[in-house]
Amino acid sequence: MQVAAQKVVTLEYTLKDDQGEILDSSEGAKPLVYLHGQGSLVAGLEKALDNKGEGDSFEITVPPEDAYGTHNPALIQRMQMRRLPDKNVQVGMRFRVQMEGGARFLLVTAIQGDYATVDANHPLVGMTLHFSVKVVAVRDATAEELAHGHVHGADGHAH
Repeated sequence: MQVAAQKVVTLEYTLKDDQGEILDSSEGAKPLVYLHGQGSLVAGLEKALDNKGEGDSFEITVPPEDAYGTHNPALIQRMQMRRLPDKNVQVGMRFRVQMEGGARFLLVTAIQGDYATVDANHPLVGMTLHFSVKVVAVRDATAEELAHGHVHGADGHAH
């Protein structure tokens, strides 16, 4: 079976930056299981997976515009420190918060008085991503998974 929209795909992957440093990998962990065509992966990787089959392995370099985009200054803002979930806020801390459009991670970049400057850009924004990928399995999604727009169960199987 080939990778296509509305298929559940199981991947093994390693993600590296331009310097060859590993940023993320399924090695030593569980493979990634996702519903293809739902925007679960960066666009460049999802596009490269179209029509691949079980057992296919490949490498792809994804530029920022097909990954996490370019740095958006509008996502940097000052906020009162009391609005952050940790009372001992320090520069360099990351917090997961609910914002319009879903959850985001905020990076504290500066503290001045009772205010923190936070950056909600994705940690990999502006980066070229280098993926090594192996398609482990492809299956049809269940009606429930299609209705919900994501895979059910930690192992990628509906329960």
